[in-house]
Amino acid sequence: MNSTSIAAPHVRPLRAGARRLLLLPCCVLLLAACEKEVPKPQRPAPEVTVITVTPKTIPFSSTFVAQTESSRQVNIVARVSGFLEKIAYREGELVKEGQVLFQIDAKPFQAQLAAAKAALAQQEARLQTARQNLARVKPLAAQNALSQKDLDDAVGQELAAAASVEASKAEVIEAELNLGYTTIRSPVTGVAGSALQREGAYLNAQAQSAQLTYVAALNPIWVNFSVSQNQMARSKEMLAKGQVIFPKNQDFDVELMLPSGKPYGMKGKINFADPSFSQDTGSFMVRATLPNPNGELRPGMFATAIMKGAVRPDAIVVPQLAVQQGSNGHLVYVVKQDGTAEVRPVVVGDYEGDKDIVIVNGLLAGDRVVVDGVLKVVAGKPVKIVEPGAAQAQSAAKPAAAAQK
Repeated sequence: MNSTSIAAPHVRPLRAGARRLLLLPCCVLLLAACEKEVPKPQRPAPEVTVITVTPKTIPFSSTFVAQTESSRQVNIVARVSGFLEKIAYREGELVKEGQVLFQIDAKPFQAQLAAAKAALAQQEARLQTARQNLARVKPLAAQNALSQKDLDDAVGQELAAAASVEASKAEVIEAELNLGYTTIRSPVTGVAGSALQREGAYLNAQAQSAQLTYVAALNPIWVNFSVSQNQMARSKEMLAKGQVIFPKNQDFDVELMLPSGKPYGMKGKINFADPSFSQDTGSFMVRATLPNPNGELRPGMFATAIMKGAVRPDAIVVPQLAVQQGSNGHLVYVVKQDGTAEVRPVVVGDYEGDKDIVIVNGLLAGDRVVVDGVLKVVAGKPVKIVEPGAAQAQSAAKPAAAAQK
């Protein structure tokens, strides 16, 4: 048999360029696989500063818009008619008790006093004559030398003369009073208003022209403010729940904050509260008395009255920086036991001092509330608790490092 040989097909070798083209997709796939396998770097937990909630007893105060009032404002009125001779004080300035304010022409009243004294002397002379006549009649009547009628007439004349003397004395006293009324003095120490009548004007004691000015006492001074029905209801509710404790006998202190923001240096006490609500405003008026020896407060000034003396037991207080405003209200970040942050809705109350705020609801004793680094916290993510000031120092160092680069 003849053997038949089969020739192997001739394979032509690939050129170098073609080999590179075949290897390129393989390299791309290999690089992609490597990239998928490399894990992304973990973002470090933000550094925060926290405070541990500890309930404590704090002062509880209420603020009100207040207005000052003179504790004794007296209208100065002419009590006798006459021509105004002199205005003896500087309008708008402080006057002392007993200081002369106005002088009415006294000459007509001096003449009336002289006439009253002359009439008194005349009646006293008549009384003297009546007494002497009665002294002569009595022994004669006892001897039946004169009738009983003569004795009775003598007695009656003596009694009538005595009564006339008393009437004349009263007229002298009235004339002296009217003469004294011509000099008008300040009944209190305080600031005097402007004079409503000018020198030379005729003052009619029975007409409007008798109104001359007023004097307002400054020390002590009254401070009036109103308490609304809502404020009263809120205070009663807090008192019933034990959230606030009033001082004994409700002996509150009242302090003033002036419009300039400066506190008034002296405290006062409440001395009056209106027993009924106003039908117009739905509030009742409360009045406090404050010392004002230097006249720093003037009647009619507006100020802020701060009523102190109550306390809030077991209050939860956090820095204002820890409280954020969310779409549904206020919230804080609390660090849980596993080191992650939790969003906690809270109900805020009054401010405590310049930097703190009271949390009415939402926090419990022992909660760790984030104070510094709040903006870096993500709910559900871990945080790193550092000492106070460290988080701020780290935030300040990053911009400095970036500026150096």
